[in-house]
Amino acid sequence: MQLFYHPELDNETNQFTFPVDESRHISKVLRKKSGDILHITNGKGIWYEAEILNPDHKKCTAKITANRAVSPNPYRLHMVVAPTKLNDRFEWFLEKATEIGVHEITPIICDHSERKVIKQERMEKVIQSAMKQSLQTYLPKLNRAISFKEFMTLPNSDNCFIAHCENNQKKELLHAARPKENTSIMIGPEGDFSENEIEMALQNNYKAVALGNNRLRTETAAIVACTTLAMINL
Repeated sequence: MQLFYHPELDNETNQFTFPVDESRHISKVLRKKSGDILHITNGKGIWYEAEILNPDHKKCTAKITANRAVSPNPYRLHMVVAPTKLNDRFEWFLEKATEIGVHEITPIICDHSERKVIKQERMEKVIQSAMKQSLQTYLPKLNRAISFKEFMTLPNSDNCFIAHCENNQKKELLHAARPKENTSIMIGPEGDFSENEIEMALQNNYKAVALGNNRLRTETAAIVACTTLAMINL
């Protein structure tokens, strides 16, 4: 099954046009014809079925034939992750986290960060592609990159964690996190969080957690955290 993404669809939509890239994919790659049925989401929890009216490779038009609301996950996960030095590793994290079921992602710039700028548009396309590939109807929110200190000034949930490599007292995330709650998890850069950042997080009600006995790369640690939250919410 192929899932398409069109953010402008709503319950009032009857007939619509796909953007050029999706139109080209439908017409040239998939070779869809008039009368064929497509599956689409608006990224807001609605699954649509639509019939192709005109499979033009620049302006493919279709009409909605059915729609249904998809229930959201019983929990909400916000991953706050330092961008990795290599872009492809951070893109891998975005892709896999979306497939697993993350809800919100904030790239965070830390004292030890080697990468301080991300390509927002490119990252959003990676997330959109992963949502479609995994047949999900909720598009994760990608926030702008923000400094650690600025992030600490923002409101947070009661279920907030910071995963770091220091030998401080920590609980395993599996035992610290609670199901069916809003949860935020912070993952640091390749050089880990600084001591000042760890202390600042703890003062802001973040709880220190471990993700196992092995030292993990940033993107691996973030995926372990996503998977752990998904597992305790099964």
